[in-house]
Amino acid sequence: MAEAWGRTQNPQRAEDPREVKLAGEVQRLLLPKSSPLCSWCCMAARNRMANVLGGDFYDFIELGSGCQVLFLGDVTGHGLHASVVMSLVYGFIHRAAREECRPHDVVADLNAFLRTFARRSERLDHFFSTTLFFGVIDPRNLTMHYVNAGHPAGLVRRKDDLMRLPATSHPVGYFDHDEFRVETFRFVAHDRLLLYTDGLVDSSNPQGEMFGAERLAAAFRRLDGDHMVFLDRLFNEVGDYLAGQSPFDDCTAIVIDFHGDTLSGGKKDDVIRG
Repeated sequence: MAEAWGRTQNPQRAEDPREVKLAGEVQRLLLPKSSPLCSWCCMAARNRMANVLGGDFYDFIELGSGCQVLFLGDVTGHGLHASVVMSLVYGFIHRAAREECRPHDVVADLNAFLRTFARRSERLDHFFSTTLFFGVIDPRNLTMHYVNAGHPAGLVRRKDDLMRLPATSHPVGYFDHDEFRVETFRFVAHDRLLLYTDGLVDSSNPQGEMFGAERLAAAFRRLDGDHMVFLDRLFNEVGDYLAGQSPFDDCTAIVIDFHGDTLSGGKKDDVIRG
């Protein structure tokens, strides 16, 4: 009951801009400062929060087996309460992914974890939920096993073709059952994978028109350059479309360019957060 006591005794404390700013700085420390650049691929990410605190989360985890975990999600809601749940989810996935390389088990365990909190309040239960794309890539054959739990469809560009990785199940945290279907996708050399949160496509211009999935797909086909240049151009295009309008939701994107070879080594590549 300390939460209610705090609101009654000091209603302005939680709204102190200095405290919110500090919370935002702490939250951003959870997100990776760099992404792994392997011999078999190049990875990059960009995150732009709509406010000081947000609900988008992502990371790249290299497992001892050599497999590469990547995940991207967006918890329900915006602002302070979303940042609290985001921290819970991020920490759970980070720990579970290092112990378990099976996407279904990680996502199902996360679902059970969130449901334990959701059952404590009928009024707030829906806040303990998130969309999630969780994938494990084997660099030996460029095969990815993944769960897309209610997240926007990933996009794969292969020469002139565009393929989608649609949702395989409902979002995490809504239901007690753990029916999270795992799909498999095999990449080839020179494929480009794009994962993103809905803030990117839901951003609206001054006329109230959203950027939308069709514009995103067209930009994905058209924009060239390496993985870092592509993200620059994509976020610039979204920004130009908004014409000065501030996005109302966090925007996050991950791009992976596949080289095709599996030699070890590599260096770190920067993650840009605007």
